[in-house]
Amino acid sequence: MDSVVTSVRQAHGRAGIGARLAAIAGICLMLAGCGINNIPTYEEQARAAWSQVLNQYQRRADLIPNLVETVEGFAAQEKDVLTSVVEARSRATATQLPADVLTNPDAFKAFQDNQAALSGALSRLLVVVERYPELKSSQNFLALQSQLEGTENRIAVARRDYIEAVRLYNTELRTIPGRWWRSLLYADTEPMQNFSVEAETIETPKVEFNRSGG
Repeated sequence: MDSVVTSVRQAHGRAGIGARLAAIAGICLMLAGCGINNIPTYEEQARAAWSQVLNQYQRRADLIPNLVETVEGFAAQEKDVLTSVVEARSRATATQLPADVLTNPDAFKAFQDNQAALSGALSRLLVVVERYPELKSSQNFLALQSQLEGTENRIAVARRDYIEAVRLYNTELRTIPGRWWRSLLYADTEPMQNFSVEAETIETPKVEFNRSGG
């Protein structure tokens, strides 16, 4: 008789443990459904998008020395324009970005301003190129032109993706239930900086030329 009672109690114990585990699993699923993981997920997405922004700007910076050298070979007299491009590139690449650049308004603005200045210098250089048909028909220049055009397009896409990722992340921090989870679990998170409307409306360098050399 005692063994039967013991077996029943053990069965009830196992059933109770199983019920508790099922309840815990259910609570975890409910929490996940309520967006408990949204903040770290959106943060990682925004940081990944930022990495692509940096990669594409670096790609552009890497093209500029060859571009300047090629233009200089045909238009050495355009020294002021060439110098402005070199100096703008130096400022854009020399600045060391702090680890908190995405949540640091001053650092983010400095980065944005430097890249905008480089875009402006490139635009002026590419306008100058129109005066030199021989340069526009140079195979080396045409190759650089194509690479720069593709890079500018990739920059635009990378910035767009970053802007959207940051919008999702910042919105999650400000709205319910994200605001609740932030106060409970992610108190150290901060809104991320985004590209300003003014910078977004700046015209990107135009690199489409008449390739016939005329």
